[in-house]
Amino acid sequence: MSHKGIYSKLITLFSLLLTILFMYTAVSKLNHLDLFQWRLERMPYISSYASLISWAVPFLELVIAGLLWFTRYRTLALYASLVLLGSFTFYIIVVLRYSDSIPCSCGGVVSTLGWKDHILLNISFMVLALLGILWSKKQYNIQTNQNTVQ
Repeated sequence: MSHKGIYSKLITLFSLLLTILFMYTAVSKLNHLDLFQWRLERMPYISSYASLISWAVPFLELVIAGLLWFTRYRTLALYASLVLLGSFTFYIIVVLRYSDSIPCSCGGVVSTLGWKDHILLNISFMVLALLGILWSKKQYNIQTNQNTVQ
């Protein structure tokens, strides 16, 4: 199997895993929107934006999950995944470092994780997004080189 085939399959796998994560978390937040917003209102530094965030985050997660399945937008969606997960992870780290407590605003199974586990989960998905970005570029370069050689 060529490198192009391996990269393509791995990028598809990573897209699937990110889609599952974002669909699961978005649906969980939307199913319990009042609870999600209430928890955000108790979060340090962002409480005044809780109403906006409670709608924007699940919306972004759903949009990213959808874009991951259009080849034309996949790299953009991988970047968006990396930024969204990175922003949330950075926020968690800052709050854990500088606040007395941080309530979990997550839903479903993810809410059962401790903060360190949550950070590790996010970093794992960030690695998948980053590898997807790098391999998408590599796959693009392979295609470009093959097209110019022919």
